[in-house]
Amino acid sequence: MTSLPGFALTVVVISASGVMAPGPLFASNVAYGIKGGWKSGIKMAYGHTLVELPLVILIGIGAVSLGTFPQFREYVSILGAASLFVFAGLQIRSTYLGQTAKQRHSRGPFLAGVVLSGLNPFFIVWWLTIGVKLISDAIVLYSLIGIGLVFVFHIWMDYAWLGVVGLMSSRGSHIFSIRDYKIFMVALSVVLVYYGITFLLDALR
Repeated sequence: MTSLPGFALTVVVISASGVMAPGPLFASNVAYGIKGGWKSGIKMAYGHTLVELPLVILIGIGAVSLGTFPQFREYVSILGAASLFVFAGLQIRSTYLGQTAKQRHSRGPFLAGVVLSGLNPFFIVWWLTIGVKLISDAIVLYSLIGIGLVFVFHIWMDYAWLGVVGLMSSRGSHIFSIRDYKIFMVALSVVLVYYGITFLLDALR
């Protein structure tokens, strides 16, 4: 049986690749953080939570309902693995091509967190593929409380990352140099591929 620390590490590492990846939420956070500092990042995380929590609960309910069907976890493992491979490739591509949001899409960081999460297809797809795999595994390991564990292990990173980025933006500084950031994101992408392979092996077993 997977230990709780081991499962938490899996969720944290896989989530980090999505939380820290360049994208609309990150770009908007940098823009708001110049004036609002870490508080704007936290407000954006609030908005993000407003979309993410109901989505996780719905996925958890669906996973519980479908978990009784034969081969459900095998199919989810394969889909999760394929999604990790795709997200790893997209992450490297966006890191090197600098594909981020060009403009803010709301009047404040809280609304930006809501809008840029709810209307972000990659965010939705991530949870409907990789997220389903993590949640279904958590339910098998820890019953219904597993749904909450996945959310807790994931969501704190949004608050920490958005808050830190907002703070650094207000000071005109960077957490990483551009070169170091690219290396870091490529390393996270490699980790995604590793977990994708473990998901496939889980399906074969």
